Amino acid sequence: MRVRRPVIAFSGLAALRAAIAIVCLLAFLSCSNSHEATSSPTDSGGIVQQLVADELASNPVSTDANQRNGVSDGRILFGQSAAFTGPASELGVGMRTGILLAFKEANEAGGVHGRMLELAFRDDAYEPEAAIANTSALIQEDMVFALVGAVGTPTSRSAVPVAAAEGVPYVAPFTGAEFLRSPSYGHILNVRASYYQETAEMVNRLLTDLGITRIAVMYQDDSFGRAGYQGVRIALSDLGMEPVAIGIYPRNTKAIKTALLDLRQGEPEAVIMIGAYEPVAHLVSWARHTGFNPEFMTVSFVGSNALARELGEQGKGVYVTQVVPFPMDSSVPIVADYLNALRLHAPGDEPGFVSLEGYIAGRFVIEVVEGCGSDITRSCFLNNLRNDQIIDLGGFPLRFGENDSQGSNEVFLTVIGEDGEYHPIETMVER
Repeated sequence: MRVRRPVIAFSGLAALRAAIAIVCLLAFLSCSNSHEATSSPTDSGGIVQQLVADELASNPVSTDANQRNGVSDGRILFGQSAAFTGPASELGVGMRTGILLAFKEANEAGGVHGRMLELAFRDDAYEPEAAIANTSALIQEDMVFALVGAVGTPTSRSAVPVAAAEGVPYVAPFTGAEFLRSPSYGHILNVRASYYQETAEMVNRLLTDLGITRIAVMYQDDSFGRAGYQGVRIALSDLGMEPVAIGIYPRNTKAIKTALLDLRQGEPEAVIMIGAYEPVAHLVSWARHTGFNPEFMTVSFVGSNALARELGEQGKGVYVTQVVPFPMDSSVPIVADYLNALRLHAPGDEPGFVSLEGYIAGRFVIEVVEGCGSDITRSCFLNNLRNDQIIDLGGFPLRFGENDSQGSNEVFLTVIGEDGEYHPIETMVER
């Protein structure tokens, strides 16, 4: 049963716009031109540079006299504010890559009802203030139809009210936070399972598979970390348990040593970590170095490929819950399509959970647009799937209801093996 959390309602559109303007002034560096093609060490094989170059060449943010709410005779413009620089950059780059691959496939086949799908994007570096400024600019300046593939809970918490005030769909954010699943926000469509579901699966597997009852939590000190931490607490409370220790670290840092000391005090058998890949890898590496070796588990938001790379030989035995299928399992049709898209448009690029989630988000957008027909509106985009019917995205089913804005409830378990690669497992005993 999904737990719902009350959401604070924002009122006063004029006041909100004034606040946004102030934030934009404070964060003016984030209000840069859309489609900024930030170079990143994660752009392996040139995939991101090439896809971004293709988008720039199409000039999707040029003035179009026929455009209304991001829709013109020849295109539909979507927007993305995400981290393309900073310690969470691989998440934004991965989501953007997957979305662009899906859009490229559709466009090469003639688009959707004769319209090309295009993406404007802005870098928020995983900072809430920049996400507000970017979201406002994407809506007011770039005039996007909908927002897709945002990265993070704190950034989404800041951006969602901006989108809500303008009636702009907020689609497939890369976060499992509960507030995004509240019926109070009718403009949000989530694809992935929630953090509550991921952490419940962790606690269940630790107890059922390994008999572990002494569980500690390390979390990022912001709304993302607290969302995951709350999920762990609820799962433990349902079993009459509570965390034996808690460690906290600041967002966008690797300052985890105090958290590590706090965790050790509780002598846990397992540590559930709610954080991004750099601090999580830093914690595990330091723990191993100091002889502290409980079971380590973390949620999908961590950025699995980046985590394994950061950990190196220290990664063996680290568990990660996932919310999309295994990215090398070509027996799942949508994964086979994703791998084919990588082969065609990004030869040599590494398949991964994040870019697969971005690809699924892109395919979901295409499905919704197709279902709305040639006369697409934001209202149709938000409501035409809320009929409790199954939408099969090539072996990855989604279902939305009138008051249910989350399509998938699937949680998958993976572990890093001796080879430094992820392996799908059914139980923790398998490793």
